[in-house]
Amino acid sequence: MYLKIHEIHGEGTVTAACDADLIGKTLKGEFCDIDIDESFYGSELTSEKDVEEALMSSLNANIIGKKVCAIAIKAGLIDESDCIEIEGIPHAQIYRV
Repeated sequence: MYLKIHEIHGEGTVTAACDADLIGKTLKGEFCDIDIDESFYGSELTSEKDVEEALMSSLNANIIGKKVCAIAIKAGLIDESDCIEIEGIPHAQIYRV
């Protein structure tokens, strides 16, 4: 999995995480396309534990992939119904206020 934490001045963090096999791909959805780019999702592989810890501590998150979404579901951050599928790949955004 790839992970990148974006610091937003005065707003907190946005955690971006994706499954390793998705980096560099573009998924075409009904309403939008998603470029799964290392500039947003990161360029270094990381562990499930690191992804879970980052998601738990982040204010917001953008996640895509079966493994990453399963981690968020297992951690109780989202339900399976919170994920949309784009070309059969689950995607979710998490916002905490």
